[in-house]
Amino acid sequence: MTKFISLKTSLPGPKSQEIAKRREKYIAKPMGSSLSPCYIAHGEGALVTDVDGNQFIDLTGGWGCLAVGHTHKKVVAAVKDQAEKYLHTDFTAVPYESLVELAEKLVKLAPGNTPKAAAFFNSGAEAVENAVKIARAHTRRPAIIVFENAFHGRTLLTMTMTHKAMPYKYHFGPFAPEIYRLPFPSPSHPMANEDFEKILVNTVTPESVAAIVIEPIQGEGGFNVPQEGFLEYLRKLTDKYGMLLVTDEIQSGIGRTGKFFAIENWDIEPDIICLAKSLAAGLPLSAVIAKKEITDSLPGGCIGGTYVGNPVACRAALEVIKIIKEENLLGRAVKIGEKLKERFLEMKDKYSLVGDVHGIGAMMAIELVKDRKTKEPATQETAQIVQECIKNGVFIATAGINKNLLRMLVSLEITDEQLDEALDVLERAMGKV
Repeated sequence: MTKFISLKTSLPGPKSQEIAKRREKYIAKPMGSSLSPCYIAHGEGALVTDVDGNQFIDLTGGWGCLAVGHTHKKVVAAVKDQAEKYLHTDFTAVPYESLVELAEKLVKLAPGNTPKAAAFFNSGAEAVENAVKIARAHTRRPAIIVFENAFHGRTLLTMTMTHKAMPYKYHFGPFAPEIYRLPFPSPSHPMANEDFEKILVNTVTPESVAAIVIEPIQGEGGFNVPQEGFLEYLRKLTDKYGMLLVTDEIQSGIGRTGKFFAIENWDIEPDIICLAKSLAAGLPLSAVIAKKEITDSLPGGCIGGTYVGNPVACRAALEVIKIIKEENLLGRAVKIGEKLKERFLEMKDKYSLVGDVHGIGAMMAIELVKDRKTKEPATQETAQIVQECIKNGVFIATAGINKNLLRMLVSLEITDEQLDEALDVLERAMGKV
């Protein structure tokens, strides 16, 4: 007996099927298929109701954009209030206080004591791309270091920085120059620090490197956590060669790990931080927070865009920051992570399909393998589990180069009862597969 999941029709229901027919006719095929065959009518917290009246528990959180959940009342009220006043001016034409206030709050939240400044954009990819532009302009160097399994976006530059070729790089080349990919040392793939430096030096002249761009915890790549001491070492390495350290927190930031910025788990001050996804509760807004000495070295007007720092999204972001503090969602992320890890380790004991569990806070993933010794990815089985979960009322996301991880991007507003019910569905699906 389920308390929150309510399936009234076969899936997809007749209304979703009708919309799907229109989608097939009018939506460009390269946009791909959807995880869910059901079309949303309403969402609240961690619950989603489709157009046929079926209710699901959503563990995808808008692909990591909904730390404060679907339609949080305070966010909705702020958006309505702003929409009634003005929707757009372009900050460089007619400025508005909400953007200034948001920059002030993010700068004050950012780790370290160095003075900082913020710039705003529309998407995570735009934030990363502008971080690279800023780093190159400040250092007057061309090269950028990225990592295996990284995901940084789909623009020309950021898809070059992204590891996975298919589908992200499908015949979209030639790619951006001066991007160099190095191993990502993790507990499952450890590497001595001196070996990493040797690879770097043999790959590209360090004096030509503008920045090393790293996800403190890899998102799309599989919720990979760096090996102990690596990020601290990387901070020293970038200082040694005059490079900038850029952290891509598009997925890991905004409280998901139990810290507002994921890099705070290592007590490190990066030179530049990129944020997006949950920053504005699903509205298009991203941010680049950089040391002020870096941003002040560039001329005015060299970065920006017509819609960047949209006033509606800025108001939403200000509410997100308030909600995280007022509702102690950082503490909630830790509690969610503890529950996820406990349940995942129990599944590991019961099912040989589970190879590993990794992540920090609510940013937790379970890795599925055909064989624990060879670690052969259980890609097909992972897809079957996802479909089984959907059939039984739970949306869940995959991750990893081989799509053999189940990742939690759940709203931090989810209740213990809802999370338990969703994990029960997941465990039954795993047992069935």
